[in-house]
Amino acid sequence: MTNIFTYVPYTDTGYFSHLITDYVTGHADIEPFYLYAPNAHGLEQAIEQRAKYPVNRTALVTTLTKQYSQLPKYGKTEENIRLLLNENTFTICTAHQPNLLTGYLYFIYKILHAIKLAEQLSELHPGKHFVPVYYMGSEDNDIEELGTFRFRDKKFVWDGDGQSGAVGRMNTAGLKPLLNELFKLFGPPGVNCDKLQELITTAYLKHNTIAEATHYLVNELFGRYGLVVLNPDEAALKETFVPVMEDELIKQDAITIISEQIKRLEANYKIQAHPRNINLFYLTDGLRERIEKKDGKWIVLNSETEWTQTEILDELKTHPERFSPNVMLRGLYQETILPNVAFIGGGAEVAYWMQLKTIFEHYKVFYPCIYLRQSVLWINEKQSGMLNQSGLTIPDIFKPELQLFREFITKHATDKWQTQEEAAAIETIFQSLEQKATNLDPTLTAAAGAALTKMKYQLSVLEQKMLRAEKKKMQVPLSRISRIKSALFPANGLQERTENFMEYYVQYGPAWFDTLKEGIKPLASLFLVAE
Repeated sequence: MTNIFTYVPYTDTGYFSHLITDYVTGHADIEPFYLYAPNAHGLEQAIEQRAKYPVNRTALVTTLTKQYSQLPKYGKTEENIRLLLNENTFTICTAHQPNLLTGYLYFIYKILHAIKLAEQLSELHPGKHFVPVYYMGSEDNDIEELGTFRFRDKKFVWDGDGQSGAVGRMNTAGLKPLLNELFKLFGPPGVNCDKLQELITTAYLKHNTIAEATHYLVNELFGRYGLVVLNPDEAALKETFVPVMEDELIKQDAITIISEQIKRLEANYKIQAHPRNINLFYLTDGLRERIEKKDGKWIVLNSETEWTQTEILDELKTHPERFSPNVMLRGLYQETILPNVAFIGGGAEVAYWMQLKTIFEHYKVFYPCIYLRQSVLWINEKQSGMLNQSGLTIPDIFKPELQLFREFITKHATDKWQTQEEAAAIETIFQSLEQKATNLDPTLTAAAGAALTKMKYQLSVLEQKMLRAEKKKMQVPLSRISRIKSALFPANGLQERTENFMEYYVQYGPAWFDTLKEGIKPLASLFLVAE
């Protein structure tokens, strides 16, 4: 593949929130809510400070070794797991739920960002090692979101076959009909199609749970880069988090600490998530429900389970794997079990991490450098040709379609359809008339203003009609612009939030990941456009 990479500031795309654009540009309003700036200097600071926050590396490596025992071996990944025993080894972490078939493209992009950043930091810091980690959010129970993906404009939905609880624990046995429908769309047999079908079949029909299937698939796609996949739904790891969970059950400090931070943050930004009185779920096979305290007892919603204080603390210490942190405490758990220096997340994740710095300080847990994951727009050869034919630049394609139409018509119209000159002339005339009317009778000022407003409106209506007339004359090139926008921004949104990696794997195979990795600039907060 011949690749062209273009980088666009996130602020110029129009697809990111005020908080995110302030964060990536280092605006003063957002500075109090994070610790390390998302740049090379911030990462150096994070690396230096991380050594002061030890983790249980033995428990981590033992867990990873167990989770990888039945998986195909990749030398680089095995080496990275071994290196995690060393105090000079750190992780670059990204997290996501085990979406069926990875869900959407940003699943792929955040993992590649972590891989590229780990590689770059290993080069910049000789004597230290950086391991990319995909932290699997296997305890999420939103099957409506996690069971949905698109391929070739068809929406596939798996409802879990009536299962409930954590999606990662759900059995995969009922997926065969859905996968058979998917494979029908793969097209004629070929190396890439055959390989992908084999990967998916082995992942989902030869592994018992969604978590195991996702682990296998992600390992097969990224193991050659040394990516380590961690499923945190393990008793040995949650044992290290018991003190925080006990505190949450008894003292319930998190809601106060995080709510105070939210009050400061919401002065300028929209809040992403709110804490609860108890920010833990109770988790067993088929069940993941919130824990609440009521009438002196701890209860599990939508169940018969309840405990006294002594009983729930005994349950926590005996079965820590049955307690699951929600979004407010998940990052705290992640940083407790990983020697992490940087977390890579999407816009929503970055936003809620801005709410959490003070809870990390309270529990003396390391707060990492937060990076906005790499966003990517992929333009294939045909689309690139259409783009060139239309005379549009890469920055142009992020503009609204109506704005592109106006700019194109203004540039190519043989007759002038805009009315700014006439509007300015009318404004001058009416100002003179208004002054005359006011001199005659001050009560006529309002009438003169109303007449001007009416005239401006009529002029605007006429301009819109003239614009429509120009559109008709330029229907072919404008239609091309519209097709480009629809193809690159499905439903007026980002491509990465709609499409699935399979579309590209079928065409390009594993080389597609190499291309993306080549284009990613992990230390630069820029939107990548890959042609």
